Amino acid sequence: MKKHIAEFIGTLWLVLGGCGSAVLAAGFPELGIGFVGVSIAFGLTVVTMAYGIGHISGCHLNPAVTIGLWMGGRFEAKDVPGYVISQVLGGLAGAAILYVIATGKAGVELGGFASNGYGEASPGGYGMTAALVTEVVMTFIFLFVILGSTHSKAPAGFAGLAIGLCLVLIHLISIPVTNTSVNPARSTSQAIFAGGIYLQQLWLFWVAPIIGAILAGLVYKNLSPEE
Repeated sequence: MKKHIAEFIGTLWLVLGGCGSAVLAAGFPELGIGFVGVSIAFGLTVVTMAYGIGHISGCHLNPAVTIGLWMGGRFEAKDVPGYVISQVLGGLAGAAILYVIATGKAGVELGGFASNGYGEASPGGYGMTAALVTEVVMTFIFLFVILGSTHSKAPAGFAGLAIGLCLVLIHLISIPVTNTSVNPARSTSQAIFAGGIYLQQLWLFWVAPIIGAILAGLVYKNLSPEE
């Protein structure tokens, strides 16, 4: 239960910090945050929680990460459902807090509420194929870095930085395409509040990250097995 609580809090922070920077700060040009700032914010949520709860739950914060670690032989199958449920609930809690804050002034228009999408819901107007390929590949690389930086032979103490910086780079690449998911819990939390087309397209942001995570787990397990 302690691990589940840690995953709940960690995913709450990822959504509140990452999506919060997009919803609350990115729309103010004078702040100079833009896509770069949002990318850094998402990376910082992972770095801070990696050192905050990594020793408790492993700091997955993401159903795709949990599934990828299981496929890579780093996580037990029996623990997957509990982690995924905790992450989704944590994401929803983070989105609920963000919604209360964002609607705290008159005349606010939430728009997509930092949701993920393709076609008309894509920030850059990219289609479904581009979105699918982007999410599969970006999640594959994300899990590849996670599996490598947390390997028994990797330098100790630096995994949080490597993983956080990888997430920053992933956002810099893919925000224009899908607004960057690589995380079904993060996508679900925002789509629930945005509704409409974002809920209709939510399936892709579960399917693609999980495919990428499974592939990464299988590849890395054979490339660099644990002793």
